[in-house]
Amino acid sequence: MNPWLLAAIIVVVVIAVVIKRMIGEPVNARGLFVAPAVLTGVGILSLLKKTDPTATDLTWVITGAIFGAALGALRGATVQLIDRGGVLWQRYTGRTFLTLIGTLAITAGFNVVAAKMGMHENARPLHLSIGVSFLGESLMVGRRGMTSGIPFAPARTR
Repeated sequence: MNPWLLAAIIVVVVIAVVIKRMIGEPVNARGLFVAPAVLTGVGILSLLKKTDPTATDLTWVITGAIFGAALGALRGATVQLIDRGGVLWQRYTGRTFLTLIGTLAITAGFNVVAAKMGMHENARPLHLSIGVSFLGESLMVGRRGMTSGIPFAPARTR
């Protein structure tokens, strides 16, 4: 797939998710995990197709994925969870956006260090980073939602 088209699709998906979460949306398992799983899967496939990753690349990718998921979980801890109509809803807050800005700065620093330590540029797919970050956020929101006692919203059928 054309890299510019893929980048455009990723940007549209991320913007759509952020806008929906700014407004507020019901929490269900499919809504929490489909987009992060797809982005992470596309990132892994892209990594495997584009490169012949070295041990150094794989070390930094795995470390970056764990780090990104942890930063996503930190962001997920700032998401507001509320009971609306008897089901769980989530909404991004100002703290969520402040956390997002901080995690972007930390991730950028991590990428600079990784490059200086020998990680190849093409071994850092952006969609993998975004996917694992959203996955960490979703895991935290899901855990918080389960402990809240408020039932998750039913998945929408299309």
